[in-house]
Amino acid sequence: MNWDTAPASPRRATGAVRSAEGGPSWIGIGLLSAVLVLRLLYAWRVELMPEEAYYWNYAQHLDYGYLDHPPMVAWLIAAGWALLRHGELAVRLGALCCGTIAGYFTYRLSRELFDQPSAWMALLLGQTLPFFFLSGVLMTPDAPLVAAWAGALYFLQRALIAGRATAWYGAGLCLGLGLLSKYTIALLGVAALVFMLLDARSRRWLKRFEPYAAAALALALFSPVIVWNAHHEWASFAFQTSRRLALSAQFALPKLIGSALLLLTPTGLAAVVWLLFRRSLPDVSGEVRDVSGEVRDGLRAWRFIQVTTLLPLAVFVLFSLRREVKLDWTGAPWVAALPALGYGFAHAGAGAGLWIRRAWGPTLLMLVAFYGAALYDLTRGIPGVGYGRHAELVPIGWRQLGAKVHALAHEIAERSGREPLIVGMDRYAIASELAFYAPDRAESVSDTSSGNLFGQMGLMYERWFPPARQSGRDMLLVAWNRADLSQPALGDYAERLDPIGEGRLARDGELIRPFYYRLAHGYRARQPPGSSTAPAPRNQGLAALRSGESARSGESDSAQACEPSTITCSRTSR
Repeated sequence: MNWDTAPASPRRATGAVRSAEGGPSWIGIGLLSAVLVLRLLYAWRVELMPEEAYYWNYAQHLDYGYLDHPPMVAWLIAAGWALLRHGELAVRLGALCCGTIAGYFTYRLSRELFDQPSAWMALLLGQTLPFFFLSGVLMTPDAPLVAAWAGALYFLQRALIAGRATAWYGAGLCLGLGLLSKYTIALLGVAALVFMLLDARSRRWLKRFEPYAAAALALALFSPVIVWNAHHEWASFAFQTSRRLALSAQFALPKLIGSALLLLTPTGLAAVVWLLFRRSLPDVSGEVRDVSGEVRDGLRAWRFIQVTTLLPLAVFVLFSLRREVKLDWTGAPWVAALPALGYGFAHAGAGAGLWIRRAWGPTLLMLVAFYGAALYDLTRGIPGVGYGRHAELVPIGWRQLGAKVHALAHEIAERSGREPLIVGMDRYAIASELAFYAPDRAESVSDTSSGNLFGQMGLMYERWFPPARQSGRDMLLVAWNRADLSQPALGDYAERLDPIGEGRLARDGELIRPFYYRLAHGYRARQPPGSSTAPAPRNQGLAALRSGESARSGESDSAQACEPSTITCSRTSR
């Protein structure tokens, strides 16, 4: 297949790609400025998401590999923490920097593939669309992944389209840093190889040493993760591959499409479908540019965008036909579509393209307005807007929960003379947030664990807090649901269980949600059936805990209710 030639158009266009110079409008500058200010406010004022708190715990256990992700997110948090030493902004500083880097490479990529108007539009979209807005403020592995993905695309374009041999080293550097962030970027390397095989002018690179040097550089940067896996029974690779393939079969394509609608908005997804499945570039009048000469580079640029966008997405589409998918999986691959979206925004002609272009303005304005309203609700609260049934999924109330639970732990320690280990009865969310929102974070990291001690899956907590090492300790169990603390199997893990207590989280007198706690005396480590240091199937431990294999001993059927502003409790009938 040769993409360098195309049938002549009945009407000769003015060029492969529009070369008009021009900057953004005042509205565009205003939107971009508003987005950047909102990002800074989110990073500074909004409580950590559970995932962010979990990765902050990564940084308190610095390593060159982890069970569920490579180490880049931990390293960036550690760097931000070393600089600022306190608060949410220290955790998210790396995400803000990564968002800036991603924007820079998106702009450069779009300008070199197309023109400056397209580049400004791509930059605006790459900072405003939901996935990119969030990845530039929330400190998750997606933040460095997006930056590395954008950088790799830029250098791959410089190598494959512009023919710059030295660009291969930049591509190798970015791919290696991306692999240290999230394994997903390997799909971009596969896409680049496929493009070289399909594009006649790019095949010459297969006989040059630069692409192989780039691959070696990427592998060298990634080698710490390989070494960590080799020392830990290949646990991380198994967690991300065989474990997911072992999940029960289900048809998840509708969920994948729904995630694309959320990540890109309906306008963005419609623009992607309209643009990327075209054979060649649409010009401003809606004509198809299929001419010779300079346009050939434009066609190659277009094919480059198509392959690097659609091939990684095709992998996730195929996976979704038989397995569960996650909301953010397709996020980073959309970086490759931003230049095309920018071009369509800047140069849409008649027909569907014009309708999509007209829809972009209201879409971006509504997004910025929504981000502002959400910021106000998360930090101050909008009257009449409740917290829903799953308030634990949003960054509200965690600081208050930390204060209340640690006050309870202090009260228990003063009364008994023994400092209890605080245990969040889920995989990582409660434990991670309680460790971060503690009066003494340095101490809380070693005194806060997860439900892995009671047969649940605990991800890295399984390695940080092996059950055998906690034997004999008193534990303050914390859960969102009373049922998680009333299971008969809990009695197998403790010499004695105190009654269940209830506390409440509130803001301005409005209930956010209740939480429950229970003191377990004299922890007894057990090896639940099928458990090991390797990752267990999701919720396997929790299912075993709820199976009621044996009855609790000595616990009361009474509970305690706490006022939101006090720690003193009174007994109530359960």
